[in-house]
Amino acid sequence: MRVTEPFDTLLHRYRGLLFALCQRFARRGVEVDDLFQEVSIALWKAREEVLPLPSIQQAALVWKIARNAAIDNLRRNPETDALPEGYDEMEEDRTHIKELYEQIERLDETDRTIVRMQLEGYSYQEIGAAVNMTEKNVSVKLVRIKEKLRNRMTI
Repeated sequence: MRVTEPFDTLLHRYRGLLFALCQRFARRGVEVDDLFQEVSIALWKAREEVLPLPSIQQAALVWKIARNAAIDNLRRNPETDALPEGYDEMEEDRTHIKELYEQIERLDETDRTIVRMQLEGYSYQEIGAAVNMTEKNVSVKLVRIKEKLRNRMTI
């Protein structure tokens, strides 16, 4: 196994989240790519702290590191020294994400496993095999879990 394989997997897993964050902080396509590079470097530096974490905690830490790297990049770049439009909404999103992760942790073990595996990108078939359910049962269970989480959210 190459040393970078676990890190490559991490970047692949959170690529969508990271690019969405970079797009909110950057104004042009080139800036998005540059910012993604900066965020990747920040994650690389924190890899020993991030990689061993369970997926839910890992996602929260990846978000925090990426967001801080994006803010630091803005502060270093005099042409874009102001926080992006929608920054307040990003803070609100972060609050929602934190509460969602807290609610996921309160689920029973099977439901928590199903949600975590879905967040990690496993197929319904793979999830079903892990929790001894059919794909259809996993699908139905996820709908019910999402409804349960929606009802529990206070924000």
